[in-house]
Amino acid sequence: MSRTLRVGGMVPLTTLDYPGQLACVLFCQGCAWRCRYCHNPQLIPPRGSEEVDWCRVLTFLQRRQGLLDAVVFSGGEPTLQDGLAGAMDEVRKMGFRIGLHSAGIKPAAFAKVVMEADWIGFDIKALPEDCQTITRIAGSGTANWRSLEYLLASGVDYECRTTVHWHLFDPARLLILARRLSALGVKRFAVQLVRTARMLDPHLSSISAQVEQAELWAAMRELFPQFVLRG
Repeated sequence: MSRTLRVGGMVPLTTLDYPGQLACVLFCQGCAWRCRYCHNPQLIPPRGSEEVDWCRVLTFLQRRQGLLDAVVFSGGEPTLQDGLAGAMDEVRKMGFRIGLHSAGIKPAAFAKVVMEADWIGFDIKALPEDCQTITRIAGSGTANWRSLEYLLASGVDYECRTTVHWHLFDPARLLILARRLSALGVKRFAVQLVRTARMLDPHLSSISAQVEQAELWAAMRELFPQFVLRG
């Protein structure tokens, strides 16, 4: 049942989280990974201290019918919640398009809901062999890239994106990652330079060496029909 969906927070209006759409973002509670640069660490536990009741979410959305285009289910990792598919269906019946932010933490769970979305922002953490450095969870790279296969086979509109903290990501490895995505047929790729104001790992430098990478970004623009750099 969708009423079991645990929402740890909500952004009532954004133009950034679903390209071209006025959207509301629902931050689903819970995540199985421990990404060192995570800027929403309060969403990691399966239960949160500031959860928003699902009935309250629906009441808000009812008042926004005709004003908002879409609702984005973000996280945390929304696909870990059994109530996600039901919640998506409930929101769609209200006339909203459905966005999903996911890293495909559990490929089987991701595969169950991928077709329920109109657009997916998919987080590629790193090359498969490098993912554990970021997530601190063994096997995360295999899961992340298996879910990417499901996404690309689904036909659902999407953006692949990678968050970069330069103390965790070598520019050469980032280019290899981009080339691998391009070879798989990825059309839209975004690099998001990390926000360091709040991160899960207190030992990770709050200064991500923002060195000039003009040649790297130029190379990526050659690889993808759409490349986006977010600072």
